[in-house]
Amino acid sequence: MWRNCRSFSSKLRPSSSSPNPSTTTSMSTFYRHVGVVRRALYPYSSSLYSSLSSSPSSSDPIRLGYSNSHGVRVFSSVADPSSLASTPAVSRVREVVDLARHYGSCYWELSKARLSMLVVATSGTGFVLGSGSTMDVAGLCWTCAGTMMVAASANSLNQVFEIKNDAKMKRTRRRPLPSGRITVPHAFTWATSVGLAGTAMLATKTNILAAGLAASNLILYAFVYTPLKQIHPVNTWVGAIVGAIPPLLGWAAASGQISLNSMILPAALYFWQIPHFMALAYLCRDDYAAGGYKMFSLADASGQRTAAVALRNCLYLVPLGFLAYDWGITSGWFCLESSILTLAISATAFSFYRHCTMQKARRMFHASLLYLPIFMSGLLFHRLSDNEQTMEADSSERMLDGLVQEDRYIAQKNKTEHSRGVAQSRPPVAYASIAPFPFLPVPVYADS
Repeated sequence: MWRNCRSFSSKLRPSSSSPNPSTTTSMSTFYRHVGVVRRALYPYSSSLYSSLSSSPSSSDPIRLGYSNSHGVRVFSSVADPSSLASTPAVSRVREVVDLARHYGSCYWELSKARLSMLVVATSGTGFVLGSGSTMDVAGLCWTCAGTMMVAASANSLNQVFEIKNDAKMKRTRRRPLPSGRITVPHAFTWATSVGLAGTAMLATKTNILAAGLAASNLILYAFVYTPLKQIHPVNTWVGAIVGAIPPLLGWAAASGQISLNSMILPAALYFWQIPHFMALAYLCRDDYAAGGYKMFSLADASGQRTAAVALRNCLYLVPLGFLAYDWGITSGWFCLESSILTLAISATAFSFYRHCTMQKARRMFHASLLYLPIFMSGLLFHRLSDNEQTMEADSSERMLDGLVQEDRYIAQKNKTEHSRGVAQSRPPVAYASIAPFPFLPVPVYADS
């Protein structure tokens, strides 16, 4: 069988030496038949099939290619694709793509993108809460974009100023600046440009109040909180103020003002950050000590004071749900849900207070990660619009007016009945005038 195949292939492959006339005749007949069949199937390409019907030269190799005109496979020579990859244009494109990927990765890490997204989420929640009955979707997008840029700038400046400290810590030594993947002037230029652009965006697309809050928060984080981390443990509380400003920024961008109702979410963020960072500082005590940071947990060998501070701030979160309901921001269901959620995180803090171990601290840290998104989701789900707040306020006023009127009616009724009873029971102390003696004086009653 294989012998027959070899004999058939030898008939198809012309010899480079002296050609056999019978072989040439058989090949011509073969290509002529192929041309007839192709012409019957594809009559629109007569020139193509005429080339097929002609017998090839014995010196030309047979290769498979594609026709550009009709996409039909024909016998032709094809250029080598590997030669295209070695052209200078392709090399330059590859270099540009690799450079964009490199700096994109560096910018992503400098900005601490996941942390910045959390800041954007709190700012967006504040915008929705401050929008009332109608929400400006474009304004929400501009606010989130501007907040993201300012947060990226603050985080980048933080890494520029802490490059030496980050190089000493296991958790941060692979960042772009300590690892040498990007230069300090480049990172500083990126941070300042994106910060100015974000502040300008908030000023032009929202209002000056929101832009001022963003700029002040950037300055507080980069130029106050960052150096304070190497000076005093109070840096944790200053950092909590920084984290509480973004929802206030969102509220101001939506309403153009700051009111008492806007303080619910900032207060929750402030008190939430204390147990969150206390747990983190306890878990990374050795790393923070190697980096030269003055954290509260480093001066607390047993961990009792750290756990007590975390527990106390967890308990401060308890009344926020009731205040949100009492101030007309949410419905009564949020009060119940917030109380249960706060008691849950307080239970983990109390467990850490009783047994100051790494496992308990890690459990409290994970509970704090769950608390904030659930709390903000509850605020958004149970929030009341301006119309609903007005309806509830009117209903409360009507109820209060009804109670006041009812109290007045009961008081008037009691007064009338009391006066009647006194009038009937008062005995006369002077003469009683009875007919037919009208000349007698009018009786006088004793004052009671």
